[in-house]
Amino acid sequence: MTKIFPLPVLLAVIMLAGCQSENPLPMDVYETSAAGHQLTPLKDFAEAENPVALKLKPEETFQTITGFGGSFTEASAYLLNQLSPENRRKVIEAYFGPEGARYSLTRTHMNSCDFSLGQYSYAPVAGDTALQNFTIEEDRDDIIPMIKDAMAASADGFKIIASPWTAPPWMKDNNDWMGGKLLPEYYDTWALFFSKYAAAYQTEGIDIWGFTVENEPLGNDNNWESMHFTPEEMTAFVQNHLGPKLEADGREVKVLGYDQNREHLKEWVDEMYKNEQTSKYFDGTAIHWYASTYEVFPEELQYAHEKAPDKYLIQTEACVDAEVPKWQDDAWYWSKEGTDWGWDWAPEDQKHLHPKYVPVYRYARDIIGCLNNHVDGWVDWNMVLNRQGGPNWFKNWCVAPVIVDPEQDEVYFTPIYHTLAHFSKFIRPGATRIGFDNPDEALQVTAARNPDGSIAVVLFNPTEQEKPFSITLGGQTAQATISKQAIQTIMITQ
Repeated sequence: MTKIFPLPVLLAVIMLAGCQSENPLPMDVYETSAAGHQLTPLKDFAEAENPVALKLKPEETFQTITGFGGSFTEASAYLLNQLSPENRRKVIEAYFGPEGARYSLTRTHMNSCDFSLGQYSYAPVAGDTALQNFTIEEDRDDIIPMIKDAMAASADGFKIIASPWTAPPWMKDNNDWMGGKLLPEYYDTWALFFSKYAAAYQTEGIDIWGFTVENEPLGNDNNWESMHFTPEEMTAFVQNHLGPKLEADGREVKVLGYDQNREHLKEWVDEMYKNEQTSKYFDGTAIHWYASTYEVFPEELQYAHEKAPDKYLIQTEACVDAEVPKWQDDAWYWSKEGTDWGWDWAPEDQKHLHPKYVPVYRYARDIIGCLNNHVDGWVDWNMVLNRQGGPNWFKNWCVAPVIVDPEQDEVYFTPIYHTLAHFSKFIRPGATRIGFDNPDEALQVTAARNPDGSIAVVLFNPTEQEKPFSITLGGQTAQATISKQAIQTIMITQ
């Protein structure tokens, strides 16, 4: 006789078909698929022979999760201002509300970036080394209201990482927005800039959780706002200027070093964490995925973790770049024709890192790969873009999870939005990644135990065949099936 256990609201019981266990594993299954599921709850799976036997191993514990989310850019905030109040609320609730993706880790830019309407700095007056004219006025019409609306919608709150693309030109050796280096005589002024920014946002009721020292310190070919640091220069700036200034001013803000692509991680963490003095003010390392939106670089991620196992390792930016988004066309986001910048522009010896690959797969593959290699946070780029993939003053068009048409007051939630929600909604801050056994190389898996004791398991099946599977936890087992070309999140509550 099968014993029935009472379950919380929304929790579906899925039992191993034909299983004689009197203690089945309770699971709630959500799926997003190329066939049309969008975080759709599934249950009542048919019996299958020889399912993939997944075994959860909660006794094996790894990193603590910081969070998942996206970025508050001027482009996104400007577009939200163009929508009706109803659609603006719809987007904010979809990202931050209790029924939405529940974003928990976010990013924003200090001064302008390519996804701004133009170039600006909070320190506009040349020679103002005391920053008496410092102002965040540029953010008051767009970024600040967007953040405040998100705060109002979020039940659990979220962390914000702030990143500069460049110091104002007057602090740099080339007196330009693009390229160049910070002049040594302005190191203290630039450190003061960070402190003043944190204070100004705090006055607005917005706490900044972390800083990255410089977005893409290796540069972006000087196409848009940028400023160059070597590992030695950034480490010296943090060790002797930024860290001591934040400490002296009582700013309890995390400092993340590097903030660019993973293939150079070794040389950066070797310098940042060379000794106790160099590592004192670094709380972690930030990374991007643009060296390849296909290859995860597991060896580099493992090296960075082993170099500083008690520090954060956070993916702070990713997007489908060099593409104009497709409007109301879910099939494109599940199509293998998606490319990234490297398809056209990468050197020949790096072309293999930039194949045509399904946009949704890029996200699922990378987030799972990152989590399974000690990354504790994963942040997408723009939350909202228009049908052109902007606005962007440089015309550096990209894709976002939510695309809007302000003229028609229409909103399109792409499959990328649902893909991200499979992680952000169910794997909560403070969760601990746990071990598992997975005998199927084609089925990608990650798992984490949340602070409330629930376990979230995310599966990614990029194959053309559905896959029946079983999950065992302790002495309990349950069976389900993941569709072809699909992502599932399984919530287990005991």
